[in-house]
Amino acid sequence: MIKKGFIVSTLALLTLSATAQQKEARVSLTVSNPERIQRQEVVGTDAMEIYRRLGVKAGTGLVVKNALGQEVAYQITYDGQLLIDAAVRPMGKAVFTITTGNPSEFETVVSGRQYPERVDDIAWENDRTAYRIYGPALQRNKERAFGVDVWVKNTPELEVEKRYQTELSNHPVIEQLKAEGKADEALLAEQLTTYHYDHGRGLDCYKVGPSLGGGAPALMDGERLIMPYCYSDYQICDNGPLRFTVSVTYNPATIRGQEGVVEHRIISLDKGQNYNRCTVWYDGLQQTERLAMGVVLHEEELDDVYLGENMVLYADPTDNPAGQNFQIYVGALFPEGVSETRRLLDTPRQNGIAGHAVGITDYQPGTHYTYYFGSAWSKNDVRTFDEWKLRSEQTLRALVQPLVVTLNP
Repeated sequence: MIKKGFIVSTLALLTLSATAQQKEARVSLTVSNPERIQRQEVVGTDAMEIYRRLGVKAGTGLVVKNALGQEVAYQITYDGQLLIDAAVRPMGKAVFTITTGNPSEFETVVSGRQYPERVDDIAWENDRTAYRIYGPALQRNKERAFGVDVWVKNTPELEVEKRYQTELSNHPVIEQLKAEGKADEALLAEQLTTYHYDHGRGLDCYKVGPSLGGGAPALMDGERLIMPYCYSDYQICDNGPLRFTVSVTYNPATIRGQEGVVEHRIISLDKGQNYNRCTVWYDGLQQTERLAMGVVLHEEELDDVYLGENMVLYADPTDNPAGQNFQIYVGALFPEGVSETRRLLDTPRQNGIAGHAVGITDYQPGTHYTYYFGSAWSKNDVRTFDEWKLRSEQTLRALVQPLVVTLNP
């Protein structure tokens, strides 16, 4: 005869065993490096598959640990990817373990937002550099700034918010000093607060104007770039800690008789990267058109231009070459390939713009094209143009040969 106490004890043991199995549910994720070069990149895998394997619902808290057992930051993106920042040695593998639990609070390294207080700028940054694009309020003011702006920095900390706050909060003070005829005091106040001066952490000294700036796309009519003005609508999709993503729509334009053409871009920037990912597509096109993507060339310096098979690079002299005495390195990479890379020189030259260095491809209506635009600063992580070439070549190679992410049974 089976005793009652034995039945209860057995049920308790089974319950404890099931609970232990639930607690021990884990997924092993391996990141493999197919190249003989050290890699440090944000990688992604299907988050829903992680939840399925753990037997929990989407949105459940996760804890991700590296091979040393240290907890690391992760992010779930708007398109359902689980992101991890992975370092992988040449031809090596890095293994991570994912379980359910309450994750620690990690520092946000990548962030951005719209700044309606500064004519609708959208600005974003990571631990290397910062960017902005211009919005409807600026267009209503009829200021001509079309492309991507570059803000250099030499700190991994988030800087953009502080720069806007300092710059904008001191405008009234400066204007009051000018109104009182205190020109010298006004100039000193501006020099101490403006983000157009380097106060030890970087600045804004890149000239955009009516150009592609540091990496915007544009359809072509013959040799002419048909540049959209400012974005008309936007949505921030991801906002750190490892990736920022924004979706923007640009005003309709007339392209060789085709009216109401609308441009869409999805731009994302990851931790530790010099290059943004940009996917562009158009609604309303009826035929194949040439699409150019690249960077503005300034007439002060036209020698430092590099046109590679699937990249264009430039050492920009800043808005004050003699005063700044440093360079901003900019470029565009085309892992999907382009038909050519070339210079488009403007005649006549205006606003210091000599033309553009671009990659050109045939855009098919209804398709999406992905390329990368980015920058570095000679006072930060890339000291010379030769180093920028090497960094860009390695980045392009990594895009063509990505790290391999596998989930182990």
